[in-house]
Amino acid sequence: MDAHSYNAALTELRTVRDEIKKARAALTKLEADRDQRIAQLAAYSKAKAERIAPAAGLSVADIVTLAPALAPESLTTAETASPSSEPAVPAADDSPAQAVPKPAPRTGAAAPAMSGGQPSLAASPAPKNGAADPGPGRDRPAVQDARRELPSIPEGPAGDGWFTHTPKLVSQSPNFTQQARSTVFLDTDTSVLVHRQQTHHLDLGDASVAAILSTVFHVLPEGVERIYITAGDPWHRDADRYPYLRDAVAAWLNAPTPGWRTDTGRGRDRMAGHFVHARNPVGRYQRENGEDHVEIRSVGEWFDVDDADPATVRDAFVLLWQALRRHWSDAVIMGSPSQTGRDLWTRTIPQRGQHADGFPVLSEELRGLLHATAGQGRNELLTPPRVPDQLPQLVEYDRTFAYAKHTWKSPVGAPRRITAQTFASWTQKEQMRALYGCGHWQVRVTVPDAWDHVGILPAPAPGDRAWHYPAAPGDTFTTWAGGPEIHTALANPIQPWKIEILDGILWDDGKPLDDWAKKLKETWSNLTAQAHFQGDPQQARAAHLASRAVRSILLYGIGSFAQRPRMVTGTTPRTMERDVPPDAEIIGFDNELITWQKPTGFSRDPNAHPEWAAAIWSGARAALLTQRHRDDDTYAGALHTQPGAVVAFRTDALYLTAPQHWPHHHQPGDYLLKGHLTGPVTAPTTEEELLALRDAGRTALTQTGGQA
Repeated sequence: MDAHSYNAALTELRTVRDEIKKARAALTKLEADRDQRIAQLAAYSKAKAERIAPAAGLSVADIVTLAPALAPESLTTAETASPSSEPAVPAADDSPAQAVPKPAPRTGAAAPAMSGGQPSLAASPAPKNGAADPGPGRDRPAVQDARRELPSIPEGPAGDGWFTHTPKLVSQSPNFTQQARSTVFLDTDTSVLVHRQQTHHLDLGDASVAAILSTVFHVLPEGVERIYITAGDPWHRDADRYPYLRDAVAAWLNAPTPGWRTDTGRGRDRMAGHFVHARNPVGRYQRENGEDHVEIRSVGEWFDVDDADPATVRDAFVLLWQALRRHWSDAVIMGSPSQTGRDLWTRTIPQRGQHADGFPVLSEELRGLLHATAGQGRNELLTPPRVPDQLPQLVEYDRTFAYAKHTWKSPVGAPRRITAQTFASWTQKEQMRALYGCGHWQVRVTVPDAWDHVGILPAPAPGDRAWHYPAAPGDTFTTWAGGPEIHTALANPIQPWKIEILDGILWDDGKPLDDWAKKLKETWSNLTAQAHFQGDPQQARAAHLASRAVRSILLYGIGSFAQRPRMVTGTTPRTMERDVPPDAEIIGFDNELITWQKPTGFSRDPNAHPEWAAAIWSGARAALLTQRHRDDDTYAGALHTQPGAVVAFRTDALYLTAPQHWPHHHQPGDYLLKGHLTGPVTAPTTEEELLALRDAGRTALTQTGGQA
């Protein structure tokens, strides 16, 4: 691009900017007009929110917010729990079937300091708001004012009844062989289709679902059951016509497909066909007059393709299958890494010995509590003045195959309730053993007065399933946390925090995931080595992609144990808007169809084990702060850097202002240098700015011969 083209492009960009401003102004005006009309409709004595919602393209909750008088009587006479939205990281299936009570004031027992201090085991009364009083002469931290409250276990027999398993719901080894599906790989940018060893060049037209299905089945009349899109993202073709990517995806999935209909499956919910996701959707279709079933999926569920062609992607799946077969003779690659991960895990359940009868599933109440109180990865951006306005450098470290480091110990057996009174009655040795074990604890936390580093424990923040990490001296908050994080707060290398145990869930230590994870780690190691030593560039690239797929199998397999809420997506003709379910959220509509989604309740999932996911996530968050390398007799993590050196946490990655001499032996959990920008670098203040700097840092490190 020359100077003339550059200036011309700037002029065009300004024009687009002005058009966006006009469009936003017009949208604001339309939304105000819509809200005014809703208010007018609400004045009608027989108005109902569930009738107005589909007409307005909003959920019932949105209508009630605009017109509180339309709230259903059940919402005004009793407290209910609102369903959680689907999380970003792929996990699993269901939301709690009933509301979990809000926390009540409790007394707490001080946890023992694990750095040699003598703890006080006296119980301390909690004030009415459930948070410890900061004491005389200290202002109450403002951090408490905006926090949402987490649920807690009811007092007495009502809560004790949660500590059981769901009857006749057990994870057991399968007694069948999984069937493979005929799969093809399609690049909708180049219209190249790869099926087995054959490559076809297609004419996909507008790359609609109808065009893809008709063209693929014309070339391969014997039938295809799964179509992986390797590049092109056809569901984004009309993204500029919609305010959100999800709307464009929903429209693409639900566009007319002559000769086909949405595959309604074989379950009770006849509308549970497509999965609407902004970047990795799943379309499921069935012939109107036949038995053909086909899925259209994104390879992005498995790994980032970058510039790999469909043949290389196909080779990656072949290598993945061959590598898994060395450990599972009946291994089959299913549609998603989470499905594959859980299927492979069930095939490691012992058929003899202690757990030959399987692993029972927790009560719905405890599963709901864990869903609400056990977050996943830590994502936090520290902005000025917590970091300098101009960073001397920006260095990215990423924990290699991180979750595989934390699968060696997991909760098993019947859960036990550990109240504050029970905890206080134990000896210090018993308390430390419990905190080292597999537990999930409700605690009242106080940040030390002289603390000058990052936060340690997650606290509930405004927003559904949002978390932040208080670090200001004197901050006091109530939260839930796993044993690894509690231990880090009590035995970190800087200064122990004050932790009061309010309630807890404790399991026996077990290894239900150890065999599964060891096999996946060995598979990953073999494919990584193959990618490094392979002489053929295409096969080396395929082996690298296959190793990334193994990472996804473990990562998303763990997430699937969490049994997160599943959003059922459906469509209703505009002429039948009354049939939109009253608890559904409208996510898109056009002249013909209304597209909606709604959360489902618990299904009887025999492989729902949120206690395993919660324990692994807690261990991974703790390792971002401090992790011991025994062979090197050293430590790594955020708490082993200077105050003010941490710029951001992003799931398994740390962004720092200076390089660190942390060991990396290509083992799971090791910190790998991924990016390095020399300064000065303007400190990022948004996620978009951080990601832009991340990409620039990785490019810079690659150009200088680094590890990224």
